[in-house]
Order: sequence, then C-alpha cells, then structure tokens
Amino acid sequence: MPIRINLLAEERVAEEMRRKDPVKRAIFIGISLVAVALMIGAWRVTAALLVNEKMDTVQTQIDSKTNAFQKADVNLKKIASIRIKLTQLEKLQAARFLQGNLLNALQMATVDGVQLTHWRMQQSYALSQPETVPGKPAPPPTAVERKWLRLEARDFSSNPGDQVQKFKDAIGRQPYLQSLLSKTNAVQLAGPPSGILTDIGRPYVNFSLDCNFPDVSR
Repeated sequence: MPIRINLLAEERVAEEMRRKDPVKRAIFIGISLVAVALMIGAWRVTAALLVNEKMDTVQTQIDSKTNAFQKADVNLKKIASIRIKLTQLEKLQAARFLQGNLLNALQMATVDGVQLTHWRMQQSYALSQPETVPGKPAPPPTAVERKWLRLEARDFSSNPGDQVQKFKDAIGRQPYLQSLLSKTNAVQLAGPPSGILTDIGRPYVNFSLDCNFPDVSR
C-alpha cells in the first residue's frame, strides 16, 4: 500500500491556527465595538443637536410671547391708571363747588337794610397718597378739598348794627348754604362791626362774616 505524504499539511495547520488566533478575534471584536460606539455616539450627537435646535426655537417663541405679555401688561396698567384718573375727574366734576349756585343762594339770603358789598371764596386741594399693599396696584391719591367764604356787607338800617345778627342768621339758614356749611360754627363774625360811617348822608357800619365748610375728600 502506497504511503502518501502531504507536504502542505503543516502549512494548513499553521493557517488554521492563525485563523483561530484569539488575539485577532479580540481585535476584530474590539474594532466592531468601537465602530458601533462611534455610530451610537454620532446618533446621540445628531439627536442632541436636533433637540437643542428645537429648544432654541421654543425659547424664541417663549421670549416673543413674554415680550408681548409684558407690553400688554404695561398697556393694561396704563389703561387702569387712566380709568382711575377719569373716574376721579368725573367725581370731582359732579361734586365740585359751583360759584353760580353760591351767588344764587346769596341773592336769596337778604335782610332789609343790609347790602352785600364783597365776597371772597377760597378753595384749595391737598393730595395724600394712601398706603400701598405689596403685589397690588398703588391706589390713586386722595384729594382733600377745603373751602372758605368771607362776606363783607354794610348795615344801612335805621339803627346801624341791629341787622348784623339777622343777616348772619339768614346766611346760616339759607337751604343751599346750610347743606354745605359745617354743622358747628358755620357762620361767624370775622370781627366786631366797624364804627358808624356815612355815605351820601346815610350812616352805616361795615361787618364781615366767615362761612366755614367741612373738608371733603375727593
């Protein structure tokens, strides 16, 4: 029986061993893992970029709406302030002291022998700011109206001076003035009547009355 000798068997064994070399297999697996990791990393970076871009878009929209809200809030506060001022002006107009009504009332408060020569009206307004509450709009300032009226007259009666008290009482009882004057010390003599004076042969005395009004908040 012939003997066959395979001269390439040794090389084949060597080749087979090289193929089954664990180091090469480890290198191959490592390279594969690195490639997979790079792909995952690239995917995550891409996803992160897309998310950041979306976040930037959403933030831009939020900023835009925030600016619009702030402008609207400022405008609403201005409107509220204007409405408050308008309301205060309407209240002031409705409750203001009318000089025409005063003159009409003085015409109805007459006494024989007494002539009204001068009248002087003073009006002033003092502003006060109410306390503010944190987190709430500041309330509008309050205006305190103060009024004062002085009447200067002459008593030409047969006995000058006798009609001074009657004229004082007539002013205090006049319905329109009575509704506005203070409840106490409404009408007072500003001082004692003057001495007897003469005008075109008629004796008279001068006297002055102060009419006091309560302070009114507007």
